[in-house]
Amino acid sequence: MPRPPKWRRVEFLPVVTYFKPAGVPLRQLDEVVLTVEELEALRLKDIEGLEQEDCAEKMGISRPTFFRILNSAHSKVADALVSGKAIRIEGGKYHFSQFVKCLKCGHVWEEVQKENIQAPECPECHSTEWVPAGNRRGWCHGRRQRGPFD
Repeated sequence: MPRPPKWRRVEFLPVVTYFKPAGVPLRQLDEVVLTVEELEALRLKDIEGLEQEDCAEKMGISRPTFFRILNSAHSKVADALVSGKAIRIEGGKYHFSQFVKCLKCGHVWEEVQKENIQAPECPECHSTEWVPAGNRRGWCHGRRQRGPFD
């Protein structure tokens, strides 16, 4: 029996989660489902231009696992483009995280998005005044910004 997949860390959640060829009614299209972690692999490797080892580290997985996720994503996107299929982005085994910086003491820590989100506090000085440190989604100045699930 294979072991269950590890949770993958993602730093980006898309606002737009569906793409389709122009001029073709949705009911006539087959679709390809791209998981959120496959989209993150594409973003890190193809948009950010990181090496696979760095991408794997950012996602909290091994390099061979990252390679398999990236290959799966490339295959799905190529199939959709060549075959005229729609792409739906959903699902997967991931958690959204980002690094935040305390405005009072300057401490930087990783904040993982969970259900019933409360404003996080600095583990060093317990302040709730902070800003994102490295990406633009999620939290800002102690207040949650609108996200794709709002």
